[in-house]
Amino acid sequence: MTVITFLKQPWPWYVAGPLIGLTVPALLLLGNKSFGISSSMRHICAACLPAKIPFFQYDWKKEIWNLFFVAGILVGGFIAVYWLGNPEAVAVNPKLASELSVYGIHNYHSLVPTELFNWSALFSIRGAVMMIGGGFLVGFGTRYAGGCTSGHAIMGLSTLQWPSLVATISFMSGGFIMANLILPYILKL
Repeated sequence: MTVITFLKQPWPWYVAGPLIGLTVPALLLLGNKSFGISSSMRHICAACLPAKIPFFQYDWKKEIWNLFFVAGILVGGFIAVYWLGNPEAVAVNPKLASELSVYGIHNYHSLVPTELFNWSALFSIRGAVMMIGGGFLVGFGTRYAGGCTSGHAIMGLSTLQWPSLVATISFMSGGFIMANLILPYILKL
């Protein structure tokens, strides 16, 4: 097995999980940095917007490492898609496949169902609710919770922060409610 073949295959949770988890002690040892992605948008706005908005008035240059981290995620995603992409279809549980077919979703073999997420779907009621409404709720929830799931669930729980436990429980509860109770109604639109 070549290195490229090894990298192209899906990695099991017991390899990927610890690698993600090791970012916490690495960041703490390399400068007492916190892991999280949502704060990078604030850093970008503080760097690019010369307005005197108090929320963006801080020394964003101290957090420039976070912008390099996000750029690395973008470059890594590009490399993964274009050079390390697995040509095999995404494995979907047969029960999920039959449930998705009830909602008219048959192309679930890619990471994102094209029946739901495409330009023409954006201008439908279902697409607008899912993409625009969902994006707004994610952004609002991230700001309201003081961070995103990666920041709270990975970094916050690792450093035993009580607010991160509450936020993670809320994220998971909201996800279960959305996936099982609300999403079926949206998919029927």
